[in-house]
Amino acid sequence: MTLRLGGRTALVVGGSSGIGLGIARRLQAADVTVHITGTREAARYGDDIDGLSYHRLDVVDGAAVADLASRLESLNVLVYSAGIVAYRRAEYDIATFRNVVEVNLVGAMSCCSAFHRSLAATDEAAVLLIGSTSSFIATPGQPAYGASKGALVTLVKSLAKAWARDGIRVNGLAPGLVETKLTSASRDNPAAYAASLERIPLGRWGTTEEMGDAAAFLVSPLASYITGQMLLADGGATLL
Repeated sequence: MTLRLGGRTALVVGGSSGIGLGIARRLQAADVTVHITGTREAARYGDDIDGLSYHRLDVVDGAAVADLASRLESLNVLVYSAGIVAYRRAEYDIATFRNVVEVNLVGAMSCCSAFHRSLAATDEAAVLLIGSTSSFIATPGQPAYGASKGALVTLVKSLAKAWARDGIRVNGLAPGLVETKLTSASRDNPAAYAASLERIPLGRWGTTEEMGDAAAFLVSPLASYITGQMLLADGGATLL
């Protein structure tokens, strides 16, 4: 499907890899000028980010976020895809819990606040926060990840209601299992992978390209009457 969004500028926070990169590439294909952020030097990402305007950013550093906002004064679309998770029950340690919440939730609000003025100054502005199936279901091994992603559902609603008067739509996208470097350990474990497929009615994992398609729809004029929603894109995995 051809979707043209020429003339727009987007920032994908956490767009240097995985789902964020898939979203950035989909927007780029729709003729959007795309800026992305990551936590490492640009050279570390190699050819993966060719053609995208890269900015190194620590989302927990409020001054760095504010500085980037001052340099991107014209912005139609903000996507927050930065996120971390700690495995092996590490999130039960309060320091780790705090760090995960700082990146996944506080970082999202920090970026939304910093770029609000730029978004409000443009037409058809849209914000997209990347949640997870963990936004809706329990994740006992990752309490910080689950809590932070769950909180994004309410944050989306709160900002959508507050910023509608500014012409800014705010939505979320909650991916299920998607093939990325982050999920490679589960994907490459035959038993774990087979078990995961049993829980997905469509019988397969999603792709970053599919997440990009969903994201492009939500930030486009095709979704002009949609705001305050967290769209599940999980192959039916959370169906009761």
